[in-house]
Amino acid sequence: MADGHTITIEQGSEHVRVVHEGQVLAESTRPLVLRETGCPPRYYFPPEDVRTDLLTPSESHTYCPFKGTASYWSLNGSPDLVWAYPAPKPDVAQIGDHLCFYETQVVGEAA
Repeated sequence: MADGHTITIEQGSEHVRVVHEGQVLAESTRPLVLRETGCPPRYYFPPEDVRTDLLTPSESHTYCPFKGTASYWSLNGSPDLVWAYPAPKPDVAQIGDHLCFYETQVVGEAA
């Protein structure tokens, strides 16, 4: 990556979940953990571990020079709550189609 910017992705063993207004939106013991210079660790959930039935595609897109173009989904009154990189750059190909949330709770190590 350019100018000291690094991104690492590893298979996580943490038990993580996303709860929004009392409702579990995602829960996994197999998230991908993305660490990027200047950012907090982000947990990318396999789509099977996300309540995608509750999410509505958003019109929003953002571009990251290191990861590519992100697509967003919203939940009742909470716009752009979750994002994914449907066609990530080759260096971060593992996160393709995995979903990420701003508010993720680490429940503990997976048993």
